[in-house]
Amino acid sequence: MSMAITKETAVLVVGAGIMGAGIAQIAAQAGHTVFLFDTKDHAAAEAKAKLATTLEGLVSKGKLDASAAEQAIARIQPLSELAKASSAGLVVEAIIENLDVKRGLFRQLEILLGKEAILATNTSSISVTAIANGLQYPERLVGMHFFNPVPLMKLVEVVSGLQTQPAVAEAIFELSKAWGKVPVYARSTPGFIVNRIARPYYAENLALLHEQSVQPYVLDACLRAVGFRMGPCELMDLIGLDTNYSVTRSVYEANFFDKRYVPSAVQRDLVDGGLFGRKSGQGFYDYREAAVKPEIAHFTPATMPAANKVQVQGNCAVAQYLVDALTTAKVNFTHLPESAWTGLSLDEAELRLTDGRPASQLGKELAVFDLPVSKQQGQPLAFAVSNRASTELAEYAATWLRFLGFNPQLMADSPALIVARTLAMLINEAADAVQQGVCSAAGADAAMKLGVNYPAGPFEWLAGWDAGKIVQLLDHLDAFYRGERYRVSPWLRHKAWQEAA
Repeated sequence: MSMAITKETAVLVVGAGIMGAGIAQIAAQAGHTVFLFDTKDHAAAEAKAKLATTLEGLVSKGKLDASAAEQAIARIQPLSELAKASSAGLVVEAIIENLDVKRGLFRQLEILLGKEAILATNTSSISVTAIANGLQYPERLVGMHFFNPVPLMKLVEVVSGLQTQPAVAEAIFELSKAWGKVPVYARSTPGFIVNRIARPYYAENLALLHEQSVQPYVLDACLRAVGFRMGPCELMDLIGLDTNYSVTRSVYEANFFDKRYVPSAVQRDLVDGGLFGRKSGQGFYDYREAAVKPEIAHFTPATMPAANKVQVQGNCAVAQYLVDALTTAKVNFTHLPESAWTGLSLDEAELRLTDGRPASQLGKELAVFDLPVSKQQGQPLAFAVSNRASTELAEYAATWLRFLGFNPQLMADSPALIVARTLAMLINEAADAVQQGVCSAAGADAAMKLGVNYPAGPFEWLAGWDAGKIVQLLDHLDAFYRGERYRVSPWLRHKAWQEAA
């Protein structure tokens, strides 16, 4: 079987919806003859007309040459029947996410197309191995998972099933690069790379909402401060809570109901009520006319609160941040780098960086604060106080955090707070993906940055943190909740042992 895919290779795209039309566009712009087919009458022709309008718009904005646009549209041939695409050397399927329907299509295509044609599926959630079951040549079926909108999103997950020939995956990998994309190899497991690793971004924050620990707008503000373009609640509202819930259920069921992926009752209730987010007018936020989205209070700096004895505890990036801030403010303090914890001792009170345990577990006059990732002045930062603390401690801790340059957000005393909990679980999930051969560490980083616009990849966050501290935080979460959700990846635990040696 020849694996060469060149510009002379005709490409058949089955499915003329948003994804299929986008795939047809980039293939045509790359120089291929593109056959576009859809079972719905006139859908392919209508998709071509819309693409012509899209490309004309790019021409008018100076982003595309007029002749290049005309040539690309001319290469797209809407078909009324699949038989007319028998000369295609590659097919990319972008139809409904239904296993039986996809299997039926590929069995039909296998008869129609030549034995050397590569069969690619754009499925986002169905096993490539399962789709290939029943084909005469299952080794030529591969996943070519694009992200929406296809012309703009750079990532392509090249997904191999159990029988996918390596040369087939390599051909799609190279073709993706020729089409201007950044491909990453993935093994066919539930959610592949992006939809799997991204689950904790939603799940951890839904868990906090379920416990009534914090409001959605505070969660979103704290995670935007890390560099995420949208907080989890904003993002679920944009995606559609029904869509996000469906993907979560799919991953949960495909992983034999592993508790790590359990769906949220909070999200289920919203979906049951028809509150899908932006498309329905209400979700976590109200998008109806005249509705006002709640926001956290603006940052207001504070003068130094009264304290006779100020000590910085610990020896890590956060401790150094505290040292630098106090030095700049000309505060008289001492530094105890050998301390077992990180934060500030303030006379009889303590302000500690979270290690995964609630403040109430650690002491009386004690507050814990979330992991600060950036050094931006006024960044939102969650904190909580012990349930045994004096009534004044919350305001005292908040004033100290403002003095240090943070915008403090008081929440219930939940373990690992918001950012530390979310990032630790994203790292843990990525570590398991690598452990199980789903992808490489570099592939995971590229996939999350390019597929869902994360500000950094999970292994980049790991490099700037500490594997031992992440394992400790997850172990503390596991001890608190007594379940399977926070079990530490073997890969990550081995990494912590390696760093400690």
